[in-house]
Amino acid sequence: QVQLVESGGGSVQAGGSLRLSCAASGYTYSSYCMGWFRQAPGKEREGVAAVNSGGSTYYGDSVKGRFTISQDNAKTTLYLQMYNLKPEDTGMYYCATSSWWCRALMATTFYDVWGPGTHVTVSS
Repeated sequence: QVQLVESGGGSVQAGGSLRLSCAASGYTYSSYCMGWFRQAPGKEREGVAAVNSGGSTYYGDSVKGRFTISQDNAKTTLYLQMYNLKPEDTGMYYCATSSWWCRALMATTFYDVWGPGTHVTVSS
């Protein structure tokens, strides 16, 4: 059974940086997509970044050039490095995994397993 646990959230000022981590266990997919999503209060959950099992990465327009998604060599930890954070980046950040092989950011419905989330607050 796949389990995901996020960490690394916190409070930073605008322009600051954070690195989120997502520890994965019980992983058996040979072909997959892993993604980061975020949800601000009163808003729908939106895709931030994704990486497929081939190593291709995809980003939402609002974070391109500021966020980087990556995995460790063992493929057990997913990262989201966030630079130049803005107040609009505030929200709960979730990692998720899908047995679909992605070629772009996918909707939440394509993802099978979700972590509990880690909160990011960016103050102006």
